[in-house]
This record gives sequence, structure tokens and C-alpha cells, in this order.
Amino acid sequence: MTAEIICVGTEILLGNIVNTNAAYLAEKCAYLGISNYYQVVVGDNEARLLDAINTAKDRADVIFLVGGLGPTEDDLTKETAAKAFNVKLVEDDKAKENIISILSKRGLDITNNNYKQALVPEGSIVLYNDNGTAPGIIMEAEGTVTIMLPGPPNEFIPMVDKQVEPYFMDKGNGDVIYSKVVKIIGVGESKVADQIKFLTAMTNPTVATYAKTGEVHVRVTAFADSEDEAKTLVKPVVDKIKEMYGANVYTTNEAETLEESVVHMLSKRGLTITTAESCTGGLLAGTIVNAAGASDVFNGGFITYSNKFKKNMIGVKKTSLDKYGAVSEKVAKEMAKGAQREAKADVAISTTGIAGPGGGTKDKPVGLVYIGCAVKDKIYVEEFRFSGNRAKVRQSTVAMALSMVRKYVLECYK
Repeated sequence: MTAEIICVGTEILLGNIVNTNAAYLAEKCAYLGISNYYQVVVGDNEARLLDAINTAKDRADVIFLVGGLGPTEDDLTKETAAKAFNVKLVEDDKAKENIISILSKRGLDITNNNYKQALVPEGSIVLYNDNGTAPGIIMEAEGTVTIMLPGPPNEFIPMVDKQVEPYFMDKGNGDVIYSKVVKIIGVGESKVADQIKFLTAMTNPTVATYAKTGEVHVRVTAFADSEDEAKTLVKPVVDKIKEMYGANVYTTNEAETLEESVVHMLSKRGLTITTAESCTGGLLAGTIVNAAGASDVFNGGFITYSNKFKKNMIGVKKTSLDKYGAVSEKVAKEMAKGAQREAKADVAISTTGIAGPGGGTKDKPVGLVYIGCAVKDKIYVEEFRFSGNRAKVRQSTVAMALSMVRKYVLECYK
């Protein structure tokens, strides 16, 4: 089964919002075993949207239309899809009741254009919206399944998870879908993709790689008559990937994040951690405390953005700053050791770098980052050259810092 994702909205084309919905839907397609070959963004223009839908009809079994279901005149998704498949729109009573209920609770006046959202293609499956006034729609016509979804992520994501996914599960002709993800750190996506290409050539189970900031996720999905059969197909492939990447695999739990894995690892060993941050400015500490149970291992950290604070808070030597500069292996090492000493922690992680967009030189370009990690009486420092904007450099630094904590704690506490 093949799918095409069409996201509707001039604001996406102009770059006013980031199209996270397409990424979410693409991952969901991979989980469901649906091949996504094309993604398109179309502005709020009927002619261009109609052309995109007609093109998708010829090359996809499923068309996802995201956005353009609002009450205004430029919300044209339903109308255009109905036109493409020659289906008339009719009013859905339950959708209308939902609109009245939501707007009344918010104390808002209800106008005729609000009821536009209650119009649905005749004979379609209506996906009632628990979080907004725009219902989703599944329209089966001309051998194509067209699924229309609201654009706001707080409406879109629950509808995909709670209604669209079960729809495909029920349409599986008796097949059960089972999926497992292997999360890898410390290896680039291109390298992983090349090394496991003999697995990605398989058809059941399917194997696909996804790049995340600082990590790679490999999803293995199988189809079978029963869940046990599907699991049997998936297990040897997952085991092979785990064998290939060893300690670089931090979890096969879909819901577990890298920070949760690190916090669990430290807690299991009874260890505490502290942070000393320059270029990340508290982002690393904030990421650690995202994980439940962080209070068991993390008592606090140091944001030492200026040289003055590096010296006064965690004892970085003035001579080191003068000779090597704040962005250096020497200073990263002293930051980690000083934070470990001042916090009386078992583990300390330090970050110092040039996040940009300014401040870079030929010798120390934007994206240069040193990360120090103190474990027991050992101190490790690694140099990185990250690309991207300021936010991306900082996010990449956090991901690699957590990766280093995991790597060196496992090495020192076997």
C-alpha cells in the first residue's frame, strides 16, 4: 500500500510554521507498513490543490490531506477533495452538535461559517474531533482512500493515533502489524543505512531508518496472521541489529528517550550527576530533568556562560582561559572536574563551544564544541563539529553529551 501526504497551507510555504505533521504522519505510515513515496505542500489555492490531489490519485492508494478544514473561505480541502472525486458535501448532525458545544463552552458567538466545518463528503467516515471544531474525514472513492485531518498538532496527533491508526488496523484483511524500534547513538544515519542495507531490502519484516538529533532509529515492522507470528518475524532482525551495534543501542522501548535511558542507568547504579554548561546554557540540565526520576540522580548544575563564572563557580583556571580560550579541550576538562568537585557528584558533564551565528574564527569555527565527562577519577573530552543554526548546534551538543555520559559510565561501571 502506498501513500501520498499533502499538507495544505500558505503559512507552511512561507515558512511561518514548521511542518511537523508530515514528519509525524510519515513515521506513522512506516509503523503501519504503508510506503510513503511523495510529500507535497500546497498553499490555500483551489486550482493547485485540485491538481495535487489528481496527481496523487494516479500514484497512491492513500492520500493524506492535512490542514485546510477550518471555517474560513480559504479553507478549501474538503470542497476540493469532494470535487476531485465527484462526491457531494452533506451536513453531519453530530459534527454540527460538536461545533455548537465547543464554541458555546468557550463563550464564542456561532456564525454560519462555523457550520461549514460540519459539511462532509457523502458516505464518508467522520472522525469526530475531541480537541477542536474540525472533524476529520475518511473518504473511500474510486479505489482511493482519502484521509482529511485538521492541521493544529493538538488536534491532528490524537486523531491520527486514536482513529486513523485503528482504521488501518481494521482494514488489514486479517493481518496483524507488529513493530519494534531500535534506538542507536554514536553512529551516523548514513553509516547505519549502509551497514543494514541487506536488511532494508526485506519485504516482511520491513526495516527503515530515521535520523534524529544525535541518534538513529531503526524500525522493524512485520505483518502476520497473529501477533505471535509477527513477533517471531521481527525478533531475529532486532537481535541482529542489537548484535551489530552493541552498546550503541540504548533502548528498544518505543517510548523511552535518551535522557530517560541515562537517568535510569545512573539510578540503577546509585550514581549522581551534575552539569557545567556554557554553550548549552542550561539546555542539558533541562533535558535531564525531563526524565521521570531525575531527582534521584540530579541535584543541580552550573550555568557558567561567562569566563568569570567559569572561574568563580567551578574553579576553571585563569591561565587556562587565557592560553587556550573558553572553547578548548583544556577548559572543558577543568569545567567537568570542577563541577564534579563542587557538586560532590559521581559524574559531571561539561559543554563549551561556539553555537553561532557569530563568534567563529578560522581556527575555531561556528559549530565547534568540546564536551567533557568526569566519571570517578577519570576525565574524558571529545571534540565535535556540528552544523546547523544556533538551536541545532545546542540540541546536537545535548544529545552527544548524554551519549557520552552513557558511554563512559558503562565503561567505568561494568
